[in-house]
Amino acid sequence: MLATALSTATANDYLSERFRTAYDFLANTDLLALPLGRNEIDGDDVYANVLEYDTVPASDKELEAHRDYYDVQFVARGEELLQYAPADGLETVQEYDEADDYCLLKTPVPVTSVALHAGELAVFAPEDAHKPGCTLSEPVHVRKIVVKVRA
Repeated sequence: MLATALSTATANDYLSERFRTAYDFLANTDLLALPLGRNEIDGDDVYANVLEYDTVPASDKELEAHRDYYDVQFVARGEELLQYAPADGLETVQEYDEADDYCLLKTPVPVTSVALHAGELAVFAPEDAHKPGCTLSEPVHVRKIVVKVRA
């Protein structure tokens, strides 16, 4: 799945060497055995954050956005709803934190929703605000691998 504005589509190469490294890692690693936290793949250019959490209602969260990295969000176990909106023009809820490469943005109405089930992924570019970890039908425990790919 790729959802983006035509004006930004050609600026993002989702098949570049770094993305191929990310996809290869996801396809050839025992993702359920990885320790929680940061897992090295290719230094600061490509690495994986392994997370586990319980999904919550989308109304309990705001959108996040990054400047330095793409997110390849892969659900290893469980299911969740992700929401997406172009970041440009959204109201800031929490200012950009350069050290952690993220900010929080107000969720617009309407917002695009995407369901991810175990074995599925979504890729978000730096211009994409996104809200992972939302309940799809009922709260569930999710194991997620977020591969960070340097922009």
